[in-house]
Amino acid sequence: MNKFQDFQITSSQKAFTGDKIKIDRLLNREIIVSDYKIEPSRYTDKGNGKCLHLQIVLNNTNHVLFTGSTGLMDQIEKVPRDKLPFKTTIVRENERMQFT
Repeated sequence: MNKFQDFQITSSQKAFTGDKIKIDRLLNREIIVSDYKIEPSRYTDKGNGKCLHLQIVLNNTNHVLFTGSTGLMDQIEKVPRDKLPFKTTIVRENERMQFT
């Protein structure tokens, strides 16, 4: 009988670490964005039907942020993967979130 460990299979899904944090607690504070992924949202009736998952560091502590902000998704998709991690601040301008 085979053992699962003999197959040497590892998960291909990214696992983000840290406590979930609300975006309002991050506004106008410098953070480090370590990684991200964009997946279908469970709230398909809002925004573009996608959800941005951000792996961030705030005050030397890992956190995970989930947001449907289309502005943040648009901006982060333009960041080359080899430029991660980066420092930024999330601000709200005219009801729209953006990295600065």
